Amino acid sequence: MTKRDVGGLSCRSPWDARGRQIERLGAELFDMLVVGGGVTGCGIAVDAASRGLSVALIEKRDFAAGTSSRSSKLIHGGLRYLERFDLGLVREALHERRLLAERLAPHLVHATPFLLPLEHGLKDRAYMGAGLLLYDSLAGLHPAMPRHRHLSHAACLRAVPSLKADALSGGIRYYDAQVDDARFAVTLAGTASAQGACCVPAVEVTDFLHDGAAVAGVHARDLEGDVEFDVRARVTVNATGIWTTEMERLAGVESPLPVRPSKGVHIVVPRDRIDSQLALILPTEKSVLFVLPWGTHWIIGTTDTPWEFGLDHPAASRADIDYLLGHANAILRQPLTAEDITGVYVGLRPLVAEGSADTAAVSREHVVRRSAPGLVSIAGGKYTTYRIMARDAVDVASRDLPFTIPPSHTEDLPLLGAVGSKEAGRRALLHPGAAGLSSVQADHLAGRYGTMALRVLDLVVEDPALAAPLDGADTYLAAEVRYAVLHEAALHVDDVLTRRTHIAFEEQDRGRRAVEGVARLMAPILEWDEATLNHEIEHYRSRLDAESAAQNMLDDAAADAARAPVRDVRLEHEAGASPAR
Repeated sequence: MTKRDVGGLSCRSPWDARGRQIERLGAELFDMLVVGGGVTGCGIAVDAASRGLSVALIEKRDFAAGTSSRSSKLIHGGLRYLERFDLGLVREALHERRLLAERLAPHLVHATPFLLPLEHGLKDRAYMGAGLLLYDSLAGLHPAMPRHRHLSHAACLRAVPSLKADALSGGIRYYDAQVDDARFAVTLAGTASAQGACCVPAVEVTDFLHDGAAVAGVHARDLEGDVEFDVRARVTVNATGIWTTEMERLAGVESPLPVRPSKGVHIVVPRDRIDSQLALILPTEKSVLFVLPWGTHWIIGTTDTPWEFGLDHPAASRADIDYLLGHANAILRQPLTAEDITGVYVGLRPLVAEGSADTAAVSREHVVRRSAPGLVSIAGGKYTTYRIMARDAVDVASRDLPFTIPPSHTEDLPLLGAVGSKEAGRRALLHPGAAGLSSVQADHLAGRYGTMALRVLDLVVEDPALAAPLDGADTYLAAEVRYAVLHEAALHVDDVLTRRTHIAFEEQDRGRRAVEGVARLMAPILEWDEATLNHEIEHYRSRLDAESAAQNMLDDAAADAARAPVRDVRLEHEAGASPAR
């Protein structure tokens, strides 16, 4: 693909806007540089910028390209952590759940009812009931979610007709929350930018800068413009998740933080394959299995096993898929088969481990440390507590600044689209760009963008053809593709199909039909020639082929060998090189 000159002075296209960002990265001395564009890194950028610091954030691939778009999509206290007596972690997470659902991101985080099936009658009811009573108590006097309720065997089967009658003796209904994880991280990046941070994807760290013993920034390469430059900062925060150890080695840290990747696989099946009004949480021999509603689908996951291969593109094997199907089918009247699966996605948890061989037993609490003068690393933690992680990282990093900074106030800082989001669907229907849209489509936009849905509809006013649903993915509008490019830093079709939307796992063909239409919507904005357009389409389909091949392999080694050759389109220059961030 042709590399572009991104050094323009005007902002008439995404490339011009990006050029200004690259110039800023190379010209300023930032108070704080954040490396890593997942939920933690983006949260750190929001926290630091909102405290008045000058902030840069760089991400090698796309915002949320790694673990932050491949989670169970839950905002939860971690019911299973009660068994390990991690009461502080659960209390903290439940507090964050309330903040997100009520104040910070009510357009992206919403309550979901769960059924916890009970197998052994009174014994399970007493034990699990006590745990849920404690769970509700830790949520405080005024929780964001309804409190738990015990259900009889008959009530469980009425709520979930797909359950085997002999698989349970009764159950308990309780509430947690769901989130669109990728959209959440992208929204965080937008919020950080609105606070003045310079947030730029497709910029990789090739080395660290030093001033004596202190880290003074990084040497970076723009993977879109193929230019190299230095980014100087008073303090650098390593928020690269599973790449934390590698980044510390690159910085010359003698004893890098030991981060062990744990593979979590999820499968997606059509909604009509499971008849249920409730999400399910099912105990397993190691952890729990979730069966979660997701629009017209169910998400089933997750696994929790060590991953010992490349970090950029973890792969699901046939063993992973069989594990998930087996545990789900143990309680379903109509078994699921591999043919029912519309999508599979894989994430790697960044667990900080000191010797435990079982990743399921490693604590989910986060670790923040000053790895060297001018360098702070953060790893571990839970998606739900990203804001606490960000606050702690900025607090530690601030010790390397030559001035005092105010305390964090992100508890009172709603994300983009949050303020007024309860009325966003109604306001969207009244927008001139909504002529011809149904109330379902307007609610869909409001649920994905909050009040920023009105900016999506502004594009329809400019070009009414953008009101059309995407061919091959009619849940989404063409305007959402243009919005992703113009306002959400999407630069490749994979960014749109996998993270700005979830077409890659929601459609039966995983986006094979939609990819051409999406590419042709992106092409004029990003100034792609026909060769570049075709490369984007072919590369995406090749990725799907590689993932499908991996999912037929029996173990991790074979799955990795099948998946690894098709790298992210930004990383093709690294073919044959060892993964780095």
